[in-house]
Parts: sequence; C-alpha cells; structure tokens
Amino acid sequence: MSPIRLLVDSMADEDGFNAQATSARDIMSRLDPNRFHLTTFCVGKPDARLLRRPATRLIQLPRRVQTFRILTEFVRGDHDILFYVKSSPAARMYLALRSKWWEKRVVIGTVESQSDLRNEPTVKPEQMHLWERTVLRSDYLFSNSGSVRESLKKEYGLPSEVVPTGVDTKFFTPAWDRSANSRVRVLFVGSLRPFKGPQLLVRAAPQFPDTDFVIVGDGVMAAELEERVRWEKLTNVQFARGLNVAALREQYRAADIFLFPSHWEGSPKVISEAAACGLPVIARADYQPETVLDGQTGCLGRGDDELLVHLEKLIARPDLRKTMGHAARAHIEKFDWDIVTRRWEDIFLRLAPRERAAES
Repeated sequence: MSPIRLLVDSMADEDGFNAQATSARDIMSRLDPNRFHLTTFCVGKPDARLLRRPATRLIQLPRRVQTFRILTEFVRGDHDILFYVKSSPAARMYLALRSKWWEKRVVIGTVESQSDLRNEPTVKPEQMHLWERTVLRSDYLFSNSGSVRESLKKEYGLPSEVVPTGVDTKFFTPAWDRSANSRVRVLFVGSLRPFKGPQLLVRAAPQFPDTDFVIVGDGVMAAELEERVRWEKLTNVQFARGLNVAALREQYRAADIFLFPSHWEGSPKVISEAAACGLPVIARADYQPETVLDGQTGCLGRGDDELLVHLEKLIARPDLRKTMGHAARAHIEKFDWDIVTRRWEDIFLRLAPRERAAES
C-alpha cells in the first residue's frame, strides 16, 4: 500500500513561532509515516522531529525570492493533497492556474480567525484580498472552532468542517509542586496588537497593586505600552519578548492566572497552552472558545469591566484558582495534538483522490 502524499504549505524551521507554522509542524510530526509521505519547506534549521521522521522531504528555500520554487512544487510536485495552503503569492498564482486545467489533486485550507477581516483595522485590504484568493479558493475548508465556522458562513456563505487547534499536553504541563508566589501573578501571552487587549493588563495594574502582571509578546503596541508603564510608574508590570518555547512554558508554570482579553479570535493556542499548564483562563465570550468552560475551567466575559470583575474574584480566591486550574488541565487534554492529528489522518484518507485512498 503506497502512502498518501501530502505537500504542506508551511515552514518546518524550528525557530518559527508563527501560530500556523507551529501547528503545521505539530501535525506533521505526528502523522503516521507508513500512511503519509510529507513534503514541506524550510529556510533555516528544520524542526528536529521532522528531521527524524521517515517519509519526509524537506525543500530548502533561499531566504529571499521563494515564490518561484514554491510555485514549481505546487504545479509539478508528486502529491495527492496540498494542505494548509497559505495566503501567499505562490498560492494565489497556483490556485488561479489550476482552474484552467483538469487535475485530481485536492487543496485543503484552514481558517483560524474570524472572517470579518474588513472590521479589523490591523488587517490591510491587500492582506484580506490575498486571503480571499488563496485560502478561500481551497477545495475543502476547515475551521478551528464553531464560531469561526459560523463567521465564515456568514461573511462568505462557505461551509467548513471544524477541527480544533491542538496543544502538546506532554510538553505544556503544570508545576503543581512549585512554591506559591508571594504575590498573585497574572500572565498575558500574544501579539501586542489592539484587538488582543494587552492594554487591559496595564489598566488593571494600578487597580491591583499587590498583583504582578506579565506581558509576553511583541508587536505594534510594544513601545506604547512600555511608555505608559514608565509614565504611570507601574512597578508591578513586566514585559518579555523573544522567548523560545521552553522559556514560554516556564512563564505559564510560574503564573497563577492567564488573562487573555482578545476579542477577535478563532481558537487561540495560548489559551490551550495556559490551560495545559494548569492555569484558570479569563477570556472573552465574543468568540465562544471551546477550550474554556465558563465557571469551570475559567471565566468568560463580554467586556473589559466584566473581565476585571472575574480577575478580582480569582485574585482573591486561591482555592478557586486551584479548582479551576485542575479542571482546565483535565479539559484541555481532549485537545491534545495526538487526538487532533488522528482526526486529520481520517480527513486525509477521506479526501484523497479515490484511487490513492483505496491503495492506503
């Protein structure tokens, strides 16, 4: 039985921390090599898991002028399925070309955020148009949450199947036996962009002077937030940038509460990572994250004031933090990458060209 051949439109570089790239690597590294042959791209040093994986072909790309090489693989590569297609010039050209000839290969796209891109000021019109001409032209679309599926249907009338974003629960684990913090530690991890809401932690800092707030990430708001902390002389706010995944895990393990005020999401990886490390999560109800059970594994709120009410409650009650943290860990194990990858394997077998699926 010959394996189904997947071309994964992603980068295998070990230092690539883009959420989509890390998700693609997590899936690829877990696919059964006896049933799936992988081809993907890299620029720098590849993820060690993919180097060790049999039935894996890594295409080395130059640091610049990559489009032609990627497009060549799209057109001439020996693959049955193009998976995780990105918003890129190569994908745009390929998807425009393929409509002009008959071919049996399948294109699978994933949607991982709300589809009303025009309502998010940080998304440029040209980025939205490229996404519409690439990902949305896939043969099959998969959303990573129910709210993302509903948004895609509402905005574009396109159907999709839900497959959640996973988390490595063997890597992201709680530090149940660590010494208690002398001051409650509240953590945010994410891009420092307005819709992510890191400014809420800076707003909360003077309201809770006996609590420490840690903001991990980088982005367009970094300088503004740091300047505000200096101007207001907030000694209980810390910033961290450029952390590798091991250092990020230690930030989760050292925290007591995970506060994620973002209002425009799909299924944020950072929520799952925090829950896997045993943290109660405070997030917005806007996008109905399945990874947070309101009142059980954390708290969902509709606005900033409601989020701060939940924060005040969790700061005051270590018993509730502990109960929710244990529940969060138990719940998030249902989203382990091993489980999610088995779902992707079933999907690839179902959608592969019939003669190849029959062989497998």
